[in-house]
Amino acid sequence: MPRELSAYHRQVAADNRAAILEAATQLFLELGYERTSLAKVADRAGVSKATLFKQFPTKAELFEAMVLGAGDAEDTEVAEPPAGDFHSGLVVLGMAYAEVLGRPRMADLIRAVITESARFPELRDQTFNFGTLPVLRALRAFLESNNASGMTHIDDFDVASAQFLGMISTVVFWPRLVHVGWALTAEEIQHTVEEAARTTAARYAGDKSGTMNT
Repeated sequence: MPRELSAYHRQVAADNRAAILEAATQLFLELGYERTSLAKVADRAGVSKATLFKQFPTKAELFEAMVLGAGDAEDTEVAEPPAGDFHSGLVVLGMAYAEVLGRPRMADLIRAVITESARFPELRDQTFNFGTLPVLRALRAFLESNNASGMTHIDDFDVASAQFLGMISTVVFWPRLVHVGWALTAEEIQHTVEEAARTTAARYAGDKSGTMNT
């Protein structure tokens, strides 16, 4: 039976893993998959190759861990949407979604997954909600709460969520993948989210949102 690691050694292992994943992210995005070697990652992370191989025996496993680790990030803080105002709540959640999509590495990470999709086909499905899970959970809870109170009439929460977030990502994110230097002002992002919220409120709440007649 293997001896359990001490708290100190568990922390060292966790720190090494974090350093390796950060170095791998930098190199995969800078050089691409083919030109990134495990030796380069170990050197950038400041760990021995033996330490790296112990956690990630192959480059494929390291790439997958890098992508999924970024996609599962839970560091997104989502403000509590206001109760009793469907439109304003959607705006709060929509702005949180736009903030995640606007993070510096987001487009590069998605681009890397697309580039290597033939090599890692299983990652395509796993990164659909890439980095946005906290927002998606908050949106689902918000929609369910409003439906339960009778403020909205939503038959399919998945469809409603996809419609709302799709209106935002189509404008603020996807063009960044194909247009170098694409950027929107804060005012343009706010306007995009407001329009998406207004459209969603009109579809599912109408005048009950309290904003349609303003």
